[in-house]
Amino acid sequence: MPFEPTERLAIGQTGLNVTRLGFGGASIGGLFSAVTDEDAIATVEHAWDLGIRTFDVAPLYGYGAAERRVGRALQGRPRDEFVLETKVGRLVRPLDAIPAGADVDPQDANYARTEPVGLVFDYSADGVRRSIEASLERLGLDRIDIALIHDPDEHWVEAIDGAYPALASMRDEGLIRAIGAGMNQSAMLARFAREGDFDVFLLAGRYTLLDQEALAELLPLCLERDIAILVGGVMNSGILADPRPGSRFNYQPATADVLERARRLALICDRHGVPLRAAAIQFPLAHPAVRSLIAGVRRIDHLDEYPVLMRRPIPADLWTDLRGDGLLPPDAPVPG
Repeated sequence: MPFEPTERLAIGQTGLNVTRLGFGGASIGGLFSAVTDEDAIATVEHAWDLGIRTFDVAPLYGYGAAERRVGRALQGRPRDEFVLETKVGRLVRPLDAIPAGADVDPQDANYARTEPVGLVFDYSADGVRRSIEASLERLGLDRIDIALIHDPDEHWVEAIDGAYPALASMRDEGLIRAIGAGMNQSAMLARFAREGDFDVFLLAGRYTLLDQEALAELLPLCLERDIAILVGGVMNSGILADPRPGSRFNYQPATADVLERARRLALICDRHGVPLRAAAIQFPLAHPAVRSLIAGVRRIDHLDEYPVLMRRPIPADLWTDLRGDGLLPPDAPVPG
């Protein structure tokens, strides 16, 4: 059964409802190449016209550029009609104010730099509150609905002892409706689920047609604890959009074995007359823990593909063949 992009699904007991298709701000923040303000804002406005009402940003995405651009595009829209998500754990700082030896973020090299600023990790309670204040200023909006602890891979202690209690307190105060974490791995998200009281996780790249790392532990745990999953990176940095030499997987050039697996997926999709991208978009949405797919696109034409491919019928035999070829686990839910 195809999916309706504008369908709303609940985030636990928070009262928030996200659309099946959400908009991710990494690409319009200048991931890998620069995007102008005008083009970025036009893409976000087009997402609104398509009925998308879930928007994901972060200070990381262009040193705050994505927050500014999404905020400008959403200003004047009915505030209760959309869900806005941003992240904590990185502070945008002027380069000349970052001391030597500071815990700087190497990922910022992936983003086009338009100002003399950098990113410093800070998962402390004070850092979290300063991050939320700075995000609200960049967004120009009155509130943030969902706040996620962002990429605390090397900062577990600070995240669980500092960021988490601060966000939980802000949720109790009514300043934020839902809290969670956003990561490119599933193991630490499962640890968060076991050790804290979270509403939602953003899982990037680890539950896709190519990589089902989260299936065994994280997703069952989220079902048990009523933690909603938003999936990002469903094209695995582009390889599932176009599996060819030079394609990226997990932000890096794909290895030969990953490229071969992606090509096998593409061949079976071709055999059934289905675009690989359609299967890649629909597969993660079939899991009952998954509420929304966050599409990170930089251009309107790329965004337009998502509703079309979400609604495209896919024959059941395609999923059967993927399982038979060892490309999908037998217990992975599939559409229809």
